[in-house]
Amino acid sequence: MRTVERRSLAAEDRDLAKQIGTKLRAARHAAGLTQQQVAAGRYTKAYVSALENGLIKPSMAALRFLAVRLGTTPSELLAESDTRWARLDSELRLAAGDWQSAADGFTVLLDAAQGAERGRVLLGLAEALHRLGRGAESVVIASEASELLGRNGLPEARQARYWLAAGHHQADNPAEALRLFEQLLADETETNRGGPDFRVRVLISVAAVLSQAGEPRRSLMYLEEARGIGADLDDRRRGALLHSLALGYREIGDMEAAVRNGLQGLALYRSAEAVLETASIENELALIFVGLGNLAEARRHAAAARKQFERINQESGLAHLADTEGQIALAAGDAATAGERGAEAVELARRSGNHKAEISGLLTQARGKRLLGDTAEAAAILGSAAELARIGPKPRLRDILSEWSELMAESGDVAKAYELSREALALV
Repeated sequence: MRTVERRSLAAEDRDLAKQIGTKLRAARHAAGLTQQQVAAGRYTKAYVSALENGLIKPSMAALRFLAVRLGTTPSELLAESDTRWARLDSELRLAAGDWQSAADGFTVLLDAAQGAERGRVLLGLAEALHRLGRGAESVVIASEASELLGRNGLPEARQARYWLAAGHHQADNPAEALRLFEQLLADETETNRGGPDFRVRVLISVAAVLSQAGEPRRSLMYLEEARGIGADLDDRRRGALLHSLALGYREIGDMEAAVRNGLQGLALYRSAEAVLETASIENELALIFVGLGNLAEARRHAAAARKQFERINQESGLAHLADTEGQIALAAGDAATAGERGAEAVELARRSGNHKAEISGLLTQARGKRLLGDTAEAAAILGSAAELARIGPKPRLRDILSEWSELMAESGDVAKAYELSREALALV
């Protein structure tokens, strides 16, 4: 059983921890349970005792677990007029994956929150917006959070810097994202204060930026460093690391390693009951099996991913999934279905602001049209994809231009093919 290390609380949090402890003790007495009975199966009696005595604050995951064990709800345990309680309620919704509700809650608190408390509210809002796929908005919010929390010398400032970098990555500004992530890694004081778990998180994020920038081997170097840290990661974080490794190995063509890491990551996500992450890695496994030519397994994982994405109504994820289904159809020679799934991906991507999925969907549509012999329509779609890709990573634009050039050469438009080929080569 994992032991829980006690952390000293900042003065401003002591009263809050004591209030939570008092409510937990009262709920336990009402339920007629001992501290050992409340803790059994996940935590220790010492941890529950520390919570009840106000020595530590529960994590959002612990609060959910304890509320169920005590026959109450997290909201009831947090019911209080103090704005910090309201913030914790929004953080609970954030941890539970109810991102829109969390974002709404944090937004309501902004007018009343001041100083460091405002910084914490902004930090939660930045993460919520990022989770909703609103990267450009999260950049603005995370920037203010970083400034406020840093001015007050609070350790949460590093988390704000993390979400600032993540926002830039999501908003298709990989150069700035990479600069900020690498700055976090280089700042040993901040990183050490965050602990090995935080460093692993940043390493995974750096790897994601490099992967998108067309540097999968360099990406894997960061991921292997993360694996080597040996931190006592929870199932969700270990799953995230294995998920990233699966993607990295797929991109360099090591499908055996991709499958191994993907399936291990899937098991951990399921153990953590992480619905969105489970759906995402099922989608990744579908792509891996497409690469292996095993379309039956690809379809099975894609179907599982769709079920999970639809369960939480996650349009951004469904956009990627629709594109994956289109790629499966292409591999099966079903051009019509590929075009339909590509169009669905584009529509969902536009509704959710998922720039990357929109470009991928357009490519799948174009390939479907090309397979049907509709060269003119395929070329028009590739042109639209290229325009969208001009504001993103160069490797992505280069690949689109190269494919467009090949199509033009096939259709006999040698001049256009040469023009596009030159533009693609200039991006190397």
